[in-house]
Amino acid sequence: MSYQVAYVSTYPPKKCGIATYTYHLRQNVQKAKWGSLADPVVIIKEKNDENPRDSFLKWTINKNRREDYKKMAEKLNKSSVSVVSLQHEFGIFGGDAGQYILEFVRRLKKPLVTTFHTVFRTPAEPYASVQRDIAERSDRLIVMNHKAIDDLTRSFHIPKNKITFIPHGTPVPDLKGREAFRASLGWTDRKVVMTFGFLSRNKGIETILQTLPRVVEKVPGVLYVIVGQTHPNVKRQEGESYREYLKAIISKNGLQDHVLMIDRFMSEHDLVKYITACDLYVTPYPGLEQITSGTLAYAIGLGRPVLTTPYRYAQDLLKGSEELFVPSGDLAAWALKMSALLADSSLLNSYQKKMERIGMLMSWPQAGKNYNRVFSQLAQNTATDPAQSSEADYIAADPS
Repeated sequence: MSYQVAYVSTYPPKKCGIATYTYHLRQNVQKAKWGSLADPVVIIKEKNDENPRDSFLKWTINKNRREDYKKMAEKLNKSSVSVVSLQHEFGIFGGDAGQYILEFVRRLKKPLVTTFHTVFRTPAEPYASVQRDIAERSDRLIVMNHKAIDDLTRSFHIPKNKITFIPHGTPVPDLKGREAFRASLGWTDRKVVMTFGFLSRNKGIETILQTLPRVVEKVPGVLYVIVGQTHPNVKRQEGESYREYLKAIISKNGLQDHVLMIDRFMSEHDLVKYITACDLYVTPYPGLEQITSGTLAYAIGLGRPVLTTPYRYAQDLLKGSEELFVPSGDLAAWALKMSALLADSSLLNSYQKKMERIGMLMSWPQAGKNYNRVFSQLAQNTATDPAQSSEADYIAADPS
């Protein structure tokens, strides 16, 4: 059957992980359902955000305007949309702990599928009340970590059959082009370690920089590539102080020939190229409660060997490969494991194959199929329920 999904989220050109996620999700669900109906996106927009150009992106909610959330729920109720997909992260919605989104979910009469990008092991207020309300009012919940299922069940008494695990989507790898990518970047004779994402003090990048002199002794050709702009919120609060702090470590340790900082937001195409070309991907995050990580998902999905601190998403994704975990801030352990991997091509290759096997289940086309099964089931239930029928024109035809 044909059905429409309305996505409520941030969306490109917004430079935001949730925006990128929603873009790929929409594309791949559209392919999976073979639907001719264009799926609209309701954009959560801040004052200075760039205006979208595509016609299906003309529905917007001003992040900090409470009334917009109410009006959008009423608009969707009158539309022919079958299912609403809410991409939830506390910081992208207005109000304390993003509570304005409750004005939307409390009025919405369409089936609601909420993807939780953050789930706390022990939720505290005001986040707990917001998440509980959303969880209870959603028809289905999507999580990207098996541990999140137990967290939601324990914290909010959500029945497990209401929660579906779907791995974070990743690009389809092109390892055949890897050597050509490396040559184009000038990395043919280097052992490349990489980190990407918005820079902020919770990324632990200083750990790798402080470890690097020991690694250089064992692997003279090592190059640590740090890709990403400073997080916009961090930049507003403290400017580029964290980046300057990292540069000071590089200078102090004489690492200018072994570190490359790329201060820009990369296109998806370039990002995939860089990740595919690296030898080892690292996420040295000091905080261990992080329940999802798009950066680690991308690295593993693209078949790259990884080393990481044992935060919650890493524990779930790399279950059975605990030897790839390194304690946060343990410079000696990081130096030992990085050197051992980078100096042994056969060992790196064996982990590449292992990551490829894990990544096969994480591709965006597979994620689209998994979401489509959830959406289509709810859409079918709606179509057979007269109370849920709508006489409105298709939402894409009314972009007011």
